[in-house]
Amino acid sequence: MATDKPLLVKSLKYFGITAFCMFLAPIILNQAFKNQGHEWFWPVCIIGVLIAIIAIGMGFYSVKTIMRALFGPSSK
Repeated sequence: MATDKPLLVKSLKYFGITAFCMFLAPIILNQAFKNQGHEWFWPVCIIGVLIAIIAIGMGFYSVKTIMRALFGPSSK
């Protein structure tokens, strides 16, 4: 059972995107909630929530891809 190196590199790129979104979403949401009276509150808040959802989804997908690279495809 050998490691699929191209797939592992791809999964690490996904994990990098996940980490970026994990740091970006709270920053955007914090800025939105600091400026609740501003007219751009709702668009910025929605963007922050969407980035947080993307971070969660990409987290699951990157772990799944890392497992597939290390242990091979699942046999069903």
